[in-house]
Amino acid sequence: MNEAHILKIAGELKVQPRQVLATARLFAEGATVPFIARYRKEATGLLDEVAITTIRERLLGLAELDSRRESILKSLEERNLLTDKLKADIAGADNVTRLEDIYQPFRPKRRTRAMIAKEQGLEPLADLLFAQQPGTDPQTEAAKYVSTEKGVADVNAALAGARDIIAERVSDDANARAKLRALFWSEGIVKSKVMSDKQEAGAKFKDYFDWSEPVGKIPSHRLLAIRRGETEGFLMMRISVEENSALVQLEPMFVTGKGPAADQVRLAVQDSYKRLLGSAIEVQLRMETK
Repeated sequence: MNEAHILKIAGELKVQPRQVLATARLFAEGATVPFIARYRKEATGLLDEVAITTIRERLLGLAELDSRRESILKSLEERNLLTDKLKADIAGADNVTRLEDIYQPFRPKRRTRAMIAKEQGLEPLADLLFAQQPGTDPQTEAAKYVSTEKGVADVNAALAGARDIIAERVSDDANARAKLRALFWSEGIVKSKVMSDKQEAGAKFKDYFDWSEPVGKIPSHRLLAIRRGETEGFLMMRISVEENSALVQLEPMFVTGKGPAADQVRLAVQDSYKRLLGSAIEVQLRMETK
C-alpha cells in the first residue's frame, strides 16, 4: 500500500488513515463495495458505501496519476529535457489534468506551423514581439528575417511565422489551459445538429436535431443520447463557449504591452484560440463528460 496515498485520501475524507488502509487491503483481497460496507464494518470503522466507493476511486486515480507521472518523467529523461524545475512541477501535480498541462509543451508533436517557423529562423523575431517593448517596429524587425533560401518570402510571411510560434506557446501554457477549461465548464454549451440529409434515417434522434444546453447542467442521459446519435452518424455535437469570453480570459495573460508588437501578440492569441487551444479544450471536455 502506498502510505502517501492512504494519508492523502484520509485527509480528503476526514477519516482515520487506518480506515482507509483497511479498506484498501479489502479491495486488494477482491472484496466489493457492498460486501465491505455490510460485512466489514469493524475493519473500516463503520464507513458507508459512499465513502468506500470514494476510497476505491481515489486509490485507482492516484495509482493512475503515479503511473502517468513515471511515464512522463521517463520520456523527458530519454529526450534530455528534464530540468530540476520541471521535475518539481511534475512531482507537485495533484491530478492527471494538471500533469498533462505541464507536459504539453514537451509532448512529441507532428510537424506544426510553429516548428516550420522555427526552422526558418523566426524564433528570435517571435521572442522580440512577445517582449512587447515600446518602440518595437514589427515591420522593420521582420524585414531582417526575409530570406528566399529559408522560405520567408516577405515581411508578412516573417510576421505570420513569428505569430505561429507565439500561438503555439499560448496553446501549450498550463495556466491558460486551466483557465480556459474552467471557462468551458462554467459557460460551455453543448450543441447538436442533424447531419445533412439524415433527418429521416435519424428520426429517433429528432429531439436533438437542433439542441443546445449548458455542459454543466445537461443530464447524463441526454448527453449519452446525443453522443449515440453522433456515433451512429446522425448528429454533430460541439461543446463551445463564446469566442469573446475566451479571449477576455486569454488576452490579458499574454498581451502585456501597448503598440504594434502587442498588436501582433494579440493576433497570435486570437489565432491560438481559434486554431489550437479552443479545439484542444473541447476534446478534453468531451473526454471528461464521457
